[in-house]
Amino acid sequence: MRLAFPDPGWWPAAFVGIALLYLALRRDSARWNALVGLVWGLAFYPLLITWADDAVGLVPWLALSLACSGYVALFGAAWSWARRGEAVRRSRGWQLVVFPLVWVAVEELLAFWPFGGFPWGRLAFSQADSTLLAFVSWGGVPLLSALVCVVGVLLGQGAAALRQANLLGASVAGVAALLVVLAGVLVPTPTSAQEGTLAVGAVQGNVPGQGLDAFGEREAVLDNHLAGTYALLDQVEPGDLDLVLWPENGTDIDPQADERAAGLIDDAAQAVDAPMLVGTVQYPETGGRYNTSVLWEPEQGVVASYTKQHPAPFAEYIPLRGVARMFSSAVDLVTRDMLPGDEPGYIPLESSRLGRTVGIGTVICFEVAYDEVVRSAVRAGGEILVVQTNNATFGWSDESVQQLAMSRVRAVEHGRATVQISTVGVSAVIQPNGAVTQRTELFTADQMVARLPLRTSQTWATRLGSWPAWAIDVLAVCAVVAGAVGAARTRGTDRGERA
Repeated sequence: MRLAFPDPGWWPAAFVGIALLYLALRRDSARWNALVGLVWGLAFYPLLITWADDAVGLVPWLALSLACSGYVALFGAAWSWARRGEAVRRSRGWQLVVFPLVWVAVEELLAFWPFGGFPWGRLAFSQADSTLLAFVSWGGVPLLSALVCVVGVLLGQGAAALRQANLLGASVAGVAALLVVLAGVLVPTPTSAQEGTLAVGAVQGNVPGQGLDAFGEREAVLDNHLAGTYALLDQVEPGDLDLVLWPENGTDIDPQADERAAGLIDDAAQAVDAPMLVGTVQYPETGGRYNTSVLWEPEQGVVASYTKQHPAPFAEYIPLRGVARMFSSAVDLVTRDMLPGDEPGYIPLESSRLGRTVGIGTVICFEVAYDEVVRSAVRAGGEILVVQTNNATFGWSDESVQQLAMSRVRAVEHGRATVQISTVGVSAVIQPNGAVTQRTELFTADQMVARLPLRTSQTWATRLGSWPAWAIDVLAVCAVVAGAVGAARTRGTDRGERA
């Protein structure tokens, strides 16, 4: 399963990973299958999120990996209970339905609880290059994860049939799996502009260091992004761009509170003759801090802003600080907890060239992993998506390319051209069909110039919102409860007959 996620991103490996898990959960014992799920999780999550070790240290990395693995253990037990139902136990067809339902329901639980959830290892995020990707525009990430499960279960059933020398059964399962995988090519993913195009320049400024010390020189980080903005003029003339994009933490010096930073940013905006979407921080007098994205108009300053709604627990704020300190003193590196915003990531850009207000949908860093945060930006009127991120603290790990895969999935899910812009990379320009047309490397200073199609129509995934997830959750709970109750009744009947 780990191989399915970037890097290397061999997406068919996800099918094999699920197939092997399906075969490994053959016993009826819920305890045994919970143990199998835990071991499976411990073989997957620590390798997937090695970047957590780079960012916050060994103990938090292992704790997070163990917590995520516990959800796979829960899945193993839940699948055991669901399979005890007579229909599911006897029918491979019902298993093909119920196994994905239970898996996705557990994925949704992990993406929601505790502390706002951690959706990083969802199966859908391994499928950015898959033929199945187009289905995400129909039912969102839950549907795409479910389809990965369907293919995996079919492969597992085919392998089981082959072991029993049932060549017909194995062939049918294999052909069915292939048809599901290929069906995605029939799903349209429009990329054409509906309301004109937007010329954007994106600045990856780089930082002086890596890890937790990457932003020790705040002035240098600001200077790097200023230099990158002026470097855009090597590719375009002043006034050619409609918008310049900076990453999260493009300046950790708040230009609304620091006159020098404000003057430098305004000079750069005037030089390129374009508004700039700048990632920065704000420190309210009441305490804490905000992670914000501000729209800076030349000679005007800030005209609109977005505040990150979903700060990362134990990284940007510390819940249960006293308890967490007993496990790692690194919690005290977060001296001021980040506060959440309460408005969708929508930035209105007044475009004189287009003669109208263009909606910019923006999310910050890990928010790209959360369905509702991205969806609310599009529903609010976002005609493109911007993912502003800072990957400096994760070193040379796979975190940045895993995040890029999520951005690609979101582009197709909502039918929006997307720009992922990072302080250090990987930054990329993504078309509404998920294709990457430009990409930068890690820990380099670079710039990208692109003309993005503006789209206003909504995909089915955007319109349906959280309904597919809720439907899957309800059906999964029903299947688990029905299986457990049915098995209990059967055991009760058997005891009565023996008596």
